[in-house]
Amino acid sequence: MKRLENKVALVTGSGGGLGRTIAQMMASEGAKVVVATLTPANGEETVRLIKDAGGEATFVQTDVSKSSDAQRMVQTAIDAYGGLDCAVNNAIREAPRLPLAEIPDEDWDAAIAVNFAGVFRSMKYEILAMLDRGGGSIVNIGSGNERTVMANHSWYLPAKHGVYGLTRTAALEYGKKGIRVNAVAPGPMWTPAMRRTVETNPEHAERRASQTPIGRIAEPEEVAEGVIWLCTPSAGYVTGHTLSVDGGFTL
Repeated sequence: MKRLENKVALVTGSGGGLGRTIAQMMASEGAKVVVATLTPANGEETVRLIKDAGGEATFVQTDVSKSSDAQRMVQTAIDAYGGLDCAVNNAIREAPRLPLAEIPDEDWDAAIAVNFAGVFRSMKYEILAMLDRGGGSIVNIGSGNERTVMANHSWYLPAKHGVYGLTRTAALEYGKKGIRVNAVAPGPMWTPAMRRTVETNPEHAERRASQTPIGRIAEPEEVAEGVIWLCTPSAGYVTGHTLSVDGGFTL
């Protein structure tokens, strides 16, 4: 039996990169997947890839910085498939990589609205749906830098640190109601963004690989495996935890 057979899953930011990989792997494990992302062409491509592989998926255009969109994306899972069992909050918005005092207020506000507040809004409606379902599993995607910091990432790392706080608080509040809430902290991955960076700066890949004890950059599927596991009954006694899938990067 597939690990997510008869489950309904939702993945934000699943129009490409890690989010798309997670959505595809969830579908391959038997889940019906709601693909939630901002750009229709990207989301529809993820759905096509899932269906071509024999899976089941539907797309909903979503801006997680808007409460109405977050509510609508969860309602899509309920309307299309009857409820929600698993949710992965992966959506991210980038901002200029500048020192803190040089980041324009509007860029900070836009990034935090997705990277932190968007996770809160998504979790709010995911939890309400899971309470109606009698339980579920939420996985928030963090950062491999959860124990460190990185210059020029004030728009990113504080949000991810906040996501870990949301994860632990929700795990405490809803554990007795059957909802597990965990996070995954990825290390360097061969995402499309990484490949674009390496095209213009080939030394970047070697430098990132050298920063991990394992000595290489991960394939997105390796990180997605951790996400899948946290959504399965095999992780039924795991909640409030951040699973590092980073090749030892934080060491």
